Amino acid sequence: MLLSAFGCVLLFALITWQVLVRGPLLRLDVRVDHYIVGTGPGWLSGALSDLGNTEVAPPVLVVAMAYALWRGSRRDVLAAALAMAAVPALVVPLKLWTARPGPLDPSTGYFPSGHSATAMVAYGGAALLLVPYVRRNWPVPVAVILTVATGTGLLLHGYHWPLDVLASWLLCGALLLVTASCMRRSSSRTPDC
Repeated sequence: MLLSAFGCVLLFALITWQVLVRGPLLRLDVRVDHYIVGTGPGWLSGALSDLGNTEVAPPVLVVAMAYALWRGSRRDVLAAALAMAAVPALVVPLKLWTARPGPLDPSTGYFPSGHSATAMVAYGGAALLLVPYVRRNWPVPVAVILTVATGTGLLLHGYHWPLDVLASWLLCGALLLVTASCMRRSSSRTPDC
């Protein structure tokens, strides 16, 4: 699991480097973006992108945290809370450092996508907290669908470049893999992360 997290971080670093040096991946990113922005109904892409808002995604995690606390999973709740707190701590400095303009907005601060990161960690963290308490593994596919829907909405509406969303998924994928590893350790009563 931690090896997969390391792979995610390496791919994230490669994409970040390409954004900083305006490499070939960035040129491909711009070409792909021109084909997808504006496709589909605007009201739908706007609604999907809103799934990553702080008013929508984190409350889902809070509900899952409350349920897990009620079931006695304090360490798992702490791990999920720390993962969510890490999102702005990681994303905001990266946005300032890369200073990438948006597809339809010349202002900077679009790389990596904060909405994608928020959605992935909130929905993914909620799924990790709920999985031990449900009969079927439905929370994970639901989290994936909500995360992909958020990224799709951001791309189709023109809020973010494809690499912005992909970079967030890689960075937060690593974060969730580490969080899941910590949750497994706490449930098997081994030393904390």
